[in-house]
Amino acid sequence: MIYLSHFGLREQPFGITPDTSFFYACRSIQEALNTLLVAVTNGEGFIKVTGEVGTGKTLLCRKFLASLDESWVTAYLPNPNLEPRTLLLALGEELGQKLNPQLDQHHIIKALNLALLDAARNRKRVIVCLDETQAMPLETLETLRLLTNLETEKRKLIQVVLFGQPELDERLSEESIRQLRQRITFQHHLGALSLMETEHYLRHRMAVAGYRGDPVFTRYAERTIYRASGGVPRLINILANKALMLAYGEGGHRVHWRHARAAVSDTPAAGSLFRRWIPVALVLAIAACGIGWMAFA
Repeated sequence: MIYLSHFGLREQPFGITPDTSFFYACRSIQEALNTLLVAVTNGEGFIKVTGEVGTGKTLLCRKFLASLDESWVTAYLPNPNLEPRTLLLALGEELGQKLNPQLDQHHIIKALNLALLDAARNRKRVIVCLDETQAMPLETLETLRLLTNLETEKRKLIQVVLFGQPELDERLSEESIRQLRQRITFQHHLGALSLMETEHYLRHRMAVAGYRGDPVFTRYAERTIYRASGGVPRLINILANKALMLAYGEGGHRVHWRHARAAVSDTPAAGSLFRRWIPVALVLAIAACGIGWMAFA
């Protein structure tokens, strides 16, 4: 990135690729991580985490998996939009099983069951994380439920964490998979960052990237980024990156309101949020001026 040396950075601070080294434990994310750790420790079969696009579900998933010790066998499927048999084959591959693709679904599940029993005998617990599960076909969700039927007298042989957008709740409301819905014992919905969290988030990522010094973003720039992004981390990253580039282009070392506003104008997803906020701000400003005028009348 062209501005790294200009701001004294080792790496790009506002990339949109999930990177656990930049993990920021805001209230919602930390609550979600705590929920996941408690749920898997209790041996629950299904756990659900939902959140709007860009709120950090994938980063949370990676942080969660990285938090587990060697007593866990983990599998991560980023795109579970697969028919049941293909999903089971992908799961077997993730768990280190070379399954014959010619096997029918019954024998694939049987082979997975033997692998899970081996893991249990070795005092290993198995956790599977599936991202973007709002796109998963209903019959594949039902196959997952059947897979979690595998258990010993003491506990489940496999635990499943479903990460998805809010549309996942609509899919789970289908009558045909009501048994799966009843098995979700822990759940959490990721919210957006508050204004204060957004300010800390910007400074946190700059520090992780190597910046040392006074805050680069002015308070007005931080607030503009917050209002335009709605506190969504992915949009914050996009706007902050563009604003840094604009400040660098002017040869400056601080990001001002005009840089943040220009970044908003160049980002349609953020601009729509910002435009919805502006009328409210104007009404409040006009009301304040009216009160001031009356005071001097």
